[in-house]
Amino acid sequence: MPDRFPPYHWWRTVFFLIPAISLYTIVLGTLSLGSSLFERRGYFAHGCARMWARLILVTTGVRVDVQGLEQLTARTYVFVSNHQSHYDTAVLFAALPYQLRIIAKQSLGNFPFLGWHLRRTGHLLVNRERPDRAAIFGWAGRLTSQKLSLIVYPEGTRSVNGTVGRFKAGSFHIALEAGLPVVPISLVGTRRIMQKGRLAARPGRVRLVVHEPIDTSALAGTDPRAFGERIWTIIAPVVESDVDHGVHHRI
Repeated sequence: MPDRFPPYHWWRTVFFLIPAISLYTIVLGTLSLGSSLFERRGYFAHGCARMWARLILVTTGVRVDVQGLEQLTARTYVFVSNHQSHYDTAVLFAALPYQLRIIAKQSLGNFPFLGWHLRRTGHLLVNRERPDRAAIFGWAGRLTSQKLSLIVYPEGTRSVNGTVGRFKAGSFHIALEAGLPVVPISLVGTRRIMQKGRLAARPGRVRLVVHEPIDTSALAGTDPRAFGERIWTIIAPVVESDVDHGVHHRI
């Protein structure tokens, strides 16, 4: 006999987490937007984004174990991560001590506060059907001079079952053409916090594995599809070990 009522975590998400996260977004989004009037690099706004991310994780009850961060010594990277959950970006922003920017779909710019923050603080919103390559590469050229780093989800969508989808070649054009170092990242367990297609977030523990950076300064002209396959073989085995054997979470 099916349950007549939604499970506990649905109620907790709808009546506690969503209102709390909405409040964080409004307050910190307002501070971020206000700072953009005086500080156009987006450094203060990124501090607001990191606080937003940390508050979301703490409120939800998510603990993050970070491995390999000591390998990072430069100030500009392209972080390439698998994508499992809406919580991925919060985990990356909270855990990585870098000025992070994202390339997001243009429709995100329509969301109040979140979209305004993205537009005003150095992130790039792209029309996926008609991307402006000149604007994208012009924006990427400013990453090094402003000591910014980029987050890329090359799967293009979130995984439902924890397996890592094949990477889209276009995700690697910027790094290869601009000669920016690429850092593969394996995010393990975020799908257990909030699975795609479900309106329920759970407390738990996730693991963020930072792999060795890859120097691309001599890789201009490299086939981005082949390079993407190389990155996939680094990220996927760590992520998919969770699919095969499970990870113990404190819930």
